[in-house]
Amino acid sequence: MSELSDISVIKDVLSRHGFSFSKALGQNFLINPTVCPKMAEECGADENTGVIEIGAGIGVLTKELAKRARKVVSVELDTRLLPVLDETLAEFDNVEIVNADIMKLDLKKLIEEKFGGMKVAVCANLPYYITSPVITMLLESKLPIESVTVMIQKEVADRLTAPVGSRDSGAVTVCVNYFSKPEKLFDVKKGSFMPMPKVDSAVIRLTVRKEPPVPVGDEKKFFRLVKAAFSMRRKTALNSISSGLSIPKPTVEQALVNVGLDLNVRAEKLTLRDFAALSDNL
Repeated sequence: MSELSDISVIKDVLSRHGFSFSKALGQNFLINPTVCPKMAEECGADENTGVIEIGAGIGVLTKELAKRARKVVSVELDTRLLPVLDETLAEFDNVEIVNADIMKLDLKKLIEEKFGGMKVAVCANLPYYITSPVITMLLESKLPIESVTVMIQKEVADRLTAPVGSRDSGAVTVCVNYFSKPEKLFDVKKGSFMPMPKVDSAVIRLTVRKEPPVPVGDEKKFFRLVKAAFSMRRKTALNSISSGLSIPKPTVEQALVNVGLDLNVRAEKLTLRDFAALSDNL
């Protein structure tokens, strides 16, 4: 089937299958024909690559990935879309739809079973409401994947790709930079979707690191510290960490002094190296 980004084609397919959009699932289908080919190219899909897609929709991005990759496994939660995808992707024999919740799947097992010997990339138009949980899960699970290329809310994209230690950074920025090299690729206007969302989107690529950029003694404690530090953005890192981790203030003060940090510093001013040093010291 051609022109899956054409509004009349989308309406025809969906009406024939009795489909209506679900706000709860954050469903917005792409109607800009230039976006998905660009995403498929940027994610590095080629004849040696297997791609995991999260949320197939009606298959607009899936189709572009299937043209380039050796195999595409698309994880789609909405059972109502399965017959739609059977129709829209009928021409491709290298696509498999898995009806499941991405947050509950054993992705290591899926990769072993579906992509033996291939390089693996993730590519998705992510619903806004699951952006941070999905990205964090993909990175923290330490899956054998090369990259994560996703379309997300522009404001979140700016935060995720901001330098750690800048005003726009947050706890998820630290996580993303620890596990990957993030870059913003291009913006996508809200008019590119049906139904049209209230905000613009952007596509980012996270190239997964083989080793973290800074050594950390205990990753769990490191991320607990980062989360606590950003938990009260208007307060100093000292107050936020002390409160968030239930550590006496004098102990946190001493740790800040030991690693050469100002007692009044705020979390957004701390670099990855600062967080690592502080975590190890505490």
